[in-house]
Amino acid sequence: MSQEYRTILLCVFTVFITSLVLGVEKSQPDEECADLNNTTWQEYRQGRDKLQVQYLLLTRRNLDCAEAFTQESLTSTQRTSYFNISRPTKVIIHGYRALGSKPSWVKELAWSLLRAQDVNVVVVDWVYGASFAYNLVVENYKEVAVQISVLINQMQKNGCKLETFHFIGVSLGAHVAGFVGTLFEGKIGRITGLDPAGPMFKGADTFDRLDSSDAQFVDAIHTDSDYFGISIPVGHVDFFLNGGQDQTGCSRSRFASILIYFPVYGYVICDHMRALHVYMSALNGSCPLIGIPCSSYEAFQKGNCVDCGVLNGSCPSIGLSENSGITISPLPIEQKVYLLTSSKSPFCAQHILLQLEVSQLDKSAEVEVTLRTESLKKEKRVTLKTDTTVFRTVLTHPLPLCEIRTIELKNTGARFYRQGDIHVKSVCVSEIPANRHDVPLCVNNFHIRRGASWSHDYVQVCDYS
Repeated sequence: MSQEYRTILLCVFTVFITSLVLGVEKSQPDEECADLNNTTWQEYRQGRDKLQVQYLLLTRRNLDCAEAFTQESLTSTQRTSYFNISRPTKVIIHGYRALGSKPSWVKELAWSLLRAQDVNVVVVDWVYGASFAYNLVVENYKEVAVQISVLINQMQKNGCKLETFHFIGVSLGAHVAGFVGTLFEGKIGRITGLDPAGPMFKGADTFDRLDSSDAQFVDAIHTDSDYFGISIPVGHVDFFLNGGQDQTGCSRSRFASILIYFPVYGYVICDHMRALHVYMSALNGSCPLIGIPCSSYEAFQKGNCVDCGVLNGSCPSIGLSENSGITISPLPIEQKVYLLTSSKSPFCAQHILLQLEVSQLDKSAEVEVTLRTESLKKEKRVTLKTDTTVFRTVLTHPLPLCEIRTIELKNTGARFYRQGDIHVKSVCVSEIPANRHDVPLCVNNFHIRRGASWSHDYVQVCDYS
């Protein structure tokens, strides 16, 4: 499907989808509290040459009541502002809004940031310029960035330092943040792109889209790179969740089916917005979300990348840790890292490398591998080909390897492959990222008859000291 066709479909169908699934805040704020804009089609037509960018401020002192934030909020005469120059500033920038609706996730993201750190959170509200026709919205994003830069300049004059700013841009908002970074010659401290927009940006020059030169550190999370997100790396480190597309628990609808089935929330919104929800989960600190450097998702799935040696052992993690936990200098550029996630918050999954060595096969075969704990099990089918005898694959499990009590292999392919017995020379499981002190759990030399199962109970205890 061509990029132009995808963009057209995006413009047409997100109007309908957004009206169904992107609700606005349920309750109206108090009169003295600032709120994001809402705009109608009529308002848009009457003043579409005006962007009407406004800013909202949230801190730990006004969690439930956003303050309208302006340049005047920084002057010495405006002592009532909650803004604290001595604290770092997080800047949230939303993306495309099909019907002029205000993004309902903004407050949750701001709260997650404030729970994690005592900072100023400035929300950039450009709903008016981000609404309706996508191609026209893209024409607006640089002007929005220019307006933001005016505010940042004023904040600098009042004592804020560029390295203390962290921009968090969602979808098209990531490229807005990137252009702000370009205007400040990459001196901004950090930019995080949450599934940066793909349509009209994949082939763009780095001047026109987010890239690693836009800040001292740029990280990005990719979850919908085959449609609404960008498929190329755009930062110092790029997290490709589940390969960057088709997130677990999301619908597999395709554009062709949109013409027949309108309830495609699971595809249109779920994949694209998963980056935001995973990021908020990481901010809440429920569990680590660690990426493994690898040349491709296929290589990662085959178990060819099991540690972070290319980064001197420092595996990058999603969240607020400095440089995502990367300690090497100079920083890498466009370093792709991969991780698998679960379908629900907190989205964490333990990565386990399975290595299976068998005697030479006469015919292709299939084995179903099951890892069991006392209350959970996880299954995965592995296809065995005749051109090799060693097979590696990455599995996930909700619990760490030390809590797995049983491994089971079932010779399942008899019906389809007419395969015979399988002689297993060894089956080993180990954790990813690999630790040089960890020893794989291996079982050697056993047969699995056609259609039969084999299992082995581990005796191990987790050491959480």
